[in-house]
Amino acid sequence: MLDWKNRATNSLDGADKASGGGRSGGSLIARALGGLIGAYLLIALVVGWYWSQEPSAFQVQQHAQNAAQQAQRQMVTGYTSVETLKQVASTLLDKPGGYLSNDLAPPGLWLDNMPSWEYGVLVQVRDFSRALRKDFARSQSQSTEDPDLAKAEPRFHFDNKSWALPASESEYREGIKSLDRYLARLADPAQRNAQFYARADNLNNWLGDAGTRLGSLSQRLSASVGQVRLNEKLQVGNDAEESGLIGEGGVYETPWLQIDNVFYEARGQAWALAHLLRAIEVDFADVLAKKNATVSVRQIIRELEAAQATLWSPMILNGSGYGVLANHSLVMANYISRANAGMIDLRQLLSQG
Repeated sequence: MLDWKNRATNSLDGADKASGGGRSGGSLIARALGGLIGAYLLIALVVGWYWSQEPSAFQVQQHAQNAAQQAQRQMVTGYTSVETLKQVASTLLDKPGGYLSNDLAPPGLWLDNMPSWEYGVLVQVRDFSRALRKDFARSQSQSTEDPDLAKAEPRFHFDNKSWALPASESEYREGIKSLDRYLARLADPAQRNAQFYARADNLNNWLGDAGTRLGSLSQRLSASVGQVRLNEKLQVGNDAEESGLIGEGGVYETPWLQIDNVFYEARGQAWALAHLLRAIEVDFADVLAKKNATVSVRQIIRELEAAQATLWSPMILNGSGYGVLANHSLVMANYISRANAGMIDLRQLLSQG
């Protein structure tokens, strides 16, 4: 009888030890899994921070000269502008982390500042590629458009968030290749079917599009604190004299969760536009000098480059206009508005100077 009790006791002790061992094993697995997740999140955080660094500016004229030398091409009017457009578009794809706007996995999925910056750059790439197709590469309105530029523009207008079938990156690379084919023909003296016309009217058309972009950005940035505006929609009338402004006002404010997106989109547009204007300063040097507009271009570039100064705050602050905290959107709106005002003055010089 006593021996049976001892065996029963030993069996219970063994079961307790086995149960304790199972709990200990499960705890070790949970700890290991938690450690792996923690390490992954830490690595993703560091990689995300690195990918969120905005590309630095490049020397436009020097880059164009080096590219022409490597390709054994002749520097001609328009080469700097087209090569700069190629490099600006390539930066979207080849910067650290690559193109992030269509990422479906962390850490790219968690980032929103860099995709907004990418979209801002893409807007300027699209506008300039359209100007190349319809203005710079055509002698007059009845001229035939360049076949490579006709292929490049729609490539850049492809959906910026498509990740497959096809991916945005593949479309944009095809657009860059089309630009390079046009550039090769432009720099080849044996081929006469590629032209670049550096005229004041052509330049004025593109500057009008760029100024419209800057004006829209200025309004969106200024609305970070809310603005009371008149409704500018015209009433329906029989003719222009009967139409007028609707006097009812309203408060317009950029949603809080979109303030940083608008801010980084503005930085992206300012970055791309500053490079394109530096290229324009090279290819349209004679036109700008004749119109006394060179200083105006440089002043616009200065404002755009000031808008890209280093941001020391870990987040975009949205204090009131004269409040305790800074309002980064209003500071950015100031630079963008000044650049837009300079754009208006420049267009007047080109038209009347």
